Amino acid sequence: MLLLGFFLGLAVGIGFWVWQQVQLKRYLGHLPRPLTLHSSKMGLLLIPGLRQKIAMMNQQQHDLQESLQTYQDLLDFAPVGYLQVDEENQLLWCNRQAQETLYLKRWQPQQVRLLLELVRSYELDHLIEQTRDWQKPQTGEWIFHPSCDDAAEMQTIKSLALRASSLPLPNGQVGVFLENRQPLLDINQVRDRSFSDLAHELRTPLTSIRLVAETLQIRLEPPLNRWVNRLMQEVDRLINLVQSWLDLTQMEANPTMQLRTKDVELRSLITSVWETLEPLAQRQHLSLSYSGPENLWIKADQARIFQVFLNLLDNSIKYSPPSTSIHVEAKILSTKDNDPTSPILEINLIDSGVGFSEADLPHIFERFYRGDKARTHSPQDSNSVSAIVGNGLGLAIVEQILLAHGGSIKAMNHPETGGAWMQLQFPEVMANSLSQDYS
Repeated sequence: MLLLGFFLGLAVGIGFWVWQQVQLKRYLGHLPRPLTLHSSKMGLLLIPGLRQKIAMMNQQQHDLQESLQTYQDLLDFAPVGYLQVDEENQLLWCNRQAQETLYLKRWQPQQVRLLLELVRSYELDHLIEQTRDWQKPQTGEWIFHPSCDDAAEMQTIKSLALRASSLPLPNGQVGVFLENRQPLLDINQVRDRSFSDLAHELRTPLTSIRLVAETLQIRLEPPLNRWVNRLMQEVDRLINLVQSWLDLTQMEANPTMQLRTKDVELRSLITSVWETLEPLAQRQHLSLSYSGPENLWIKADQARIFQVFLNLLDNSIKYSPPSTSIHVEAKILSTKDNDPTSPILEINLIDSGVGFSEADLPHIFERFYRGDKARTHSPQDSNSVSAIVGNGLGLAIVEQILLAHGGSIKAMNHPETGGAWMQLQFPEVMANSLSQDYS
């Protein structure tokens, strides 16, 4: 019995030892094996190439860091502002020009703070959000009113006219370029003021010259009087130019000009304008056609609206080919869901002339803009004293008058006639005009 117990304990001990050996071999099998002579030689051959790859990667990283620093220095000294925000609208970086433009005195490099905490401009914040949502570059213009904690310094801080161009970046970030347009606006104001002062000074001598020319005109016999007639024409052109410039300057300085509004019947007004221009139209055998409500009333300053159609129809007459028609179409639109309580009057004036070039269309309403020569000369009026002579201010004045009435104007080329297409929108339509149109 004692011998049996001995052999049984020996078997258990041997089994336990065998199990430990198996576990030890399995553990050693997972450990890296020592390099053999062959593998050592192969490793030594790969080390130079590995070192070369590491050196190349280090050089590329160095070059990228230098390029990044170069671009950052360029942006830092750029004449336009630049700022960059993350996906939560936290300011990551901005250059010196942006700090000066937005008065970012509280921001320090490497400091991440919400942009709206640093710059109280909801227009800028909205532009950034719109860029991120649409994933397209956006532009915007607004008047920026800087905020300042120092009350004494606030008296020296002026509002700025800003233009921003934003673009979406990876990971929800947005970059914004800022342009301070205030110096340009200040220069334009100084220019306009200088021209206005000059125009005021020119009115008296021009009136005197015209009086002298009128005196000579009745005393000279043909053919000498034709030179006086030519002089009268040029003096009238200068007087018209001076007066137009003064009118335009006054309108731009006071967009909400004092209007003497009353009820005006549109069809009768257009007919009256055409009768004034009919001697010019007859030379080219031009006719006027009208389509739209017969009893269409608007609330407007009759003299100003008369001036609008006088300029537009005069241009159409000048640039229309002979024996064609100028068409005026009036229709009432509604702002939403065909609601008759908020109507908009749309007037389309279409001719069959040469139209506008695509390059000229964005600048049609700029003062003194002269585009395509085909629309800047009027041969049929060259020998006429009574012709209305263009001065490059007519369409600018038209736009300002319509803006003062709460309306708008757009220049296009008509797809059918190929001529100029002026589309006016006017909000003040009278109730007695709507009853017929919406009935």
